[in-house]
Amino acid sequence: MIFQWNPHRFSGGALALDVANSVILRFDPARCIDRFAVPEQLGAFPDAAARLSVERDALGALDPVAPARQARLIALREAIDAHFRHRALHGEDDNRLLAALLSALSEILAAHPEPADRVPLDLATARSAIGLLASPETGRLKICPECEWLFIDRSKNRSRNWCDMAVCGNRTKARLHYGKKRKGSAR
Repeated sequence: MIFQWNPHRFSGGALALDVANSVILRFDPARCIDRFAVPEQLGAFPDAAARLSVERDALGALDPVAPARQARLIALREAIDAHFRHRALHGEDDNRLLAALLSALSEILAAHPEPADRVPLDLATARSAIGLLASPETGRLKICPECEWLFIDRSKNRSRNWCDMAVCGNRTKARLHYGKKRKGSAR
């Protein structure tokens, strides 16, 4: 199967959420895929994020994560997912999950003491997560019922149901249509 980073893969609304969403079908052990477990996919993510992320103007050019720092990025990704998923489900923070996120953030920040022209993906992800923590948009966090990705609902009336209508919304609607059609033909 050929995989490529496309606009759908960046539908979270923040780089931190897009990184968290790099695990496909996270809660289905039989079908779960970690896109960052494949070195080529992890290596291609920074360029794709710089082109496709909602935050692309603020990100600029991104560098890949050095191999020695990849474990920290994965730890940050998991802390982002745990904290913001809890926030989306319960509408409030869990202090233990917040502490784990802050710890992962501090490790990344401490590993990059000097500014650089091109920001490494782990540092850009940490900055995105910090921005999200401080943002009122955390009240707009949702979980896609189709793929279980995290996303920010920026619709005017907060009515967005899916991370991406063109993919997850269409899948859901097609399944419902097929179910109704099948049910109607069984009569």
